[in-house]
Amino acid sequence: MPNGVVAIIGSPNVGKSTIFNRMIGQRHAIVDDEAGITRDRLYAKCEWLGHKFFLIDTGGIEIANRPFQEQIRTQVEIAIEEADVIVFVVDGKVGITADDRMVSRMLYKIDKPIILAVNKIDEGSHVADAQEFYALGLGEPHVVSGSHGIGIGDILNEIVEHLPNGEDTIDEETITFCMVGRPNVGKSSLVNALLNIDRVIVSDISGTTRDSIDTPFVKDGQNYVVIDTAGLKKKGKIYESIDKYSAIRALKAIERSEIVLLVLDGKEGITEQDKHVIQYATDLHKAIIIVVNKYDLVDKQETQISEMSKWIRQEYKFLDYAPICFVSALKKQRIDTIFSTLQQVHEAYHTRIKTSLLNEVIQDAQVMNQAPDFNGGRLKIMYASQVATAPPTIVLFVNNPEFMHFSYQRYIENRLRETFNFEGTPINIQLRMRKR
Repeated sequence: MPNGVVAIIGSPNVGKSTIFNRMIGQRHAIVDDEAGITRDRLYAKCEWLGHKFFLIDTGGIEIANRPFQEQIRTQVEIAIEEADVIVFVVDGKVGITADDRMVSRMLYKIDKPIILAVNKIDEGSHVADAQEFYALGLGEPHVVSGSHGIGIGDILNEIVEHLPNGEDTIDEETITFCMVGRPNVGKSSLVNALLNIDRVIVSDISGTTRDSIDTPFVKDGQNYVVIDTAGLKKKGKIYESIDKYSAIRALKAIERSEIVLLVLDGKEGITEQDKHVIQYATDLHKAIIIVVNKYDLVDKQETQISEMSKWIRQEYKFLDYAPICFVSALKKQRIDTIFSTLQQVHEAYHTRIKTSLLNEVIQDAQVMNQAPDFNGGRLKIMYASQVATAPPTIVLFVNNPEFMHFSYQRYIENRLRETFNFEGTPINIQLRMRKR
């Protein structure tokens, strides 16, 4: 689980996105010579020497009144607020600019580790040029070249030295869950209905919840922690600070939860942004419950509910294991179904299967349906072992992992689901070649 947030900031066109891509090891941010190409914050998980953290790439900040500049300035301020460590990137070829001095004045006001990276020093003869950046008063300049990868390891070494110690731990007996979804689908109202008190601000105005709020509570002797998050909007469409702030908070809330409740509007249905958010949760192997809110505004005939369920299954084919709850936060209808489903999913997320029983199911599955020829051979599963829970992680020892076709792995997973209680939880299947 990532521990800490690092923000890359600086004026436009100094190479922040190039450095961002170098650190995460892939071309995630858009890189272009045109100043101001990165307007929205981009964020990704980064790992260095066993340390995991969130890395934020921000839009450039400058004095000139250019398009989107006010929004960029705001989201850089938010990135600074969110970050545990800040990497301030400047252009070694251009030298100190008025924008650099303005950003420096912003950084003087904060008490956080700041790493000054002098970028575009591609040749040894230009290393001395970095010395002038001592004048910014932000400590030793670090010579780097994002395009060539020079000095990036040194920056990462210093980053991990300043990351906060320790990670959030989750008590296995406590059910920790968060709610995600687009703004104004009723997440805060649903939290209030679950707690039966007005714990968080509720408003019809989209984007009222600015922060994630952890609330521990007890229901029928069971300990819970609910993490309420601000809604997410499409990147690149709305630039208010509230959306930039909520995006990273929502991702962090998903990281810290065991169960993710995807809240949908019963009237509006599903959007691409819903799929984007829930994909992040599935990538992290989180348990998932789909909650359709505003049930009071939907025709409650069984045929209508059935049709809506089919539609959701069609849109979320990769979530066929996730239970669906229809509720009304406003009228507090069917709220208890969430609690019962949370308990079932939590139990499934922590399910541990006896090795003998697991292997019996796997062998029976192979007898009933042999693996197809794939990649020049036929897969044979010799042995299976569950190595972890939360999520259930099962290692299959096979003759050659490359012989596993995705459809056959899906078949094995379905057989496991038919036999054991895995409702709402992903099954993390790993393949290993058995040594002879």
